[in-house]
Amino acid sequence: MQRQLFESSLEESTPPSNSSKEIAALWWLKKRNWQKAHDLIDREPGPDCAWVHALLHRMEGDERNAEYWYARSGRQRGMSTIGQEIDDMLDYFLD
Repeated sequence: MQRQLFESSLEESTPPSNSSKEIAALWWLKKRNWQKAHDLIDREPGPDCAWVHALLHRMEGDERNAEYWYARSGRQRGMSTIGQEIDDMLDYFLD
């Protein structure tokens, strides 16, 4: 999916049906629904899902849990803002 399609899909009530778990979680996050994003990604395996999971716990201020998920993702929390990290994720996950 391209970034433009992702952004325009935010006008809809659900994420595009062909979205990966990571993209769907970010979609819910952009819709200001942290809980739906977390519920979607919470039990998903793999480093990419762990990265999204880390960001979600960073957003809620649970630094210890966030660090755990960053370690599982193989990434370190950078100095970027949360908004910049979301943009970085969208650049990484989208075409």
